This record gives sequence, structure tokens and C-alpha cells, in this order.
Amino acid sequence: MQIFIMRHGEAEPISTFHHMSDFQRSLTKQGQIEAQLMGKWLLNMSNDIHEVFVSPYERAQQTASIMLSSLTSSGQNTGLSSSTLDFITPNDSAQQVHDFIDGYCEQLSDESINSGHAILIVSHMPLVSYLVAEFTNPENAPIFATAAIAEIDYDVKQMKGELVRLISPLDLC
Repeated sequence: MQIFIMRHGEAEPISTFHHMSDFQRSLTKQGQIEAQLMGKWLLNMSNDIHEVFVSPYERAQQTASIMLSSLTSSGQNTGLSSSTLDFITPNDSAQQVHDFIDGYCEQLSDESINSGHAILIVSHMPLVSYLVAEFTNPENAPIFATAAIAEIDYDVKQMKGELVRLISPLDLC
């Protein structure tokens, strides 16, 4: 099974939000472009993404929306659905997310898992770094550029995976 972990695109600076919470920060135009670029890349990498799990924060929701549009624009990924999870915000527990994903995987058939079933998690720093470490190796917590995606080849039975690659929009330019 493939797990793709994505940091949201570039968001408006915190300094512009004196009267608003971090929860409400939106993507910049650059962040929207980053998400579009990564959506096209992900479509080429995996035609079998079944589920997108996304943080409730505005910038993550916007990133996920752009990703969903990219992933379904070609008529592929027709069974794709999206779920907002309140426990994948910047400072949440990577262990809790890992437990949730393992529970999700237990509900899948062996056929789904073996046929290339993939999921996308759209969240924030530092959680995305901690998730890579949690799903692969505790010593492996990379720093994510905005809109970067880590691809993990995940062994559902072992409940552990291997980091295949970490790619950012700059890598595609």
C-alpha cells in the first residue's frame, strides 16, 4: 500500500493574521500553484488513490481541494473520497495518526491492499515530519518544503513502511 504524506501549500504569513487564528490562514497564489503542480505529479505517480485525509485548517483544506481536482480531472480515481480529521493538525500525535491508519487498513480487503490502494494525508509541519518517522524509521523525520509529498511504501501486516521519496514543487521545476 502507498501512503502519500503532504504538507499544505504556501500559506499567508502569520504576521498578517493579528486578528485571526492560525486555523484560518489561506493559501497564497504561490501555494495554489504548488498544490496544482503536485497534484499533476501525484496523478502520474498513482492512479489508485482512494482516500484523502485532511486537516481541518483552511490552508490544508484548500490544498486538498486542489489535489482532489487534479486527481479526478482525467476521469481516473473515480472512487476518491475525502475525510477531514481533527487530529492531524500541526502539533497532534503521529502515533494517533498511525493507529488510525492501521485501523483503516484493517477494514480494507486484501485485494484492495494488493492492488495498489493508496491514501493521501494533507497536514502541516511538524506533524508531517513526525508521520514519516512514525511510519518508517524513528530517525527519519525530514523537513518538508511547502506542498512537498513523501511517498511511503507501507507494509500493512508489519505496520511499517519505507520512505521511497520526498519531492517538492521545486524538484519538479
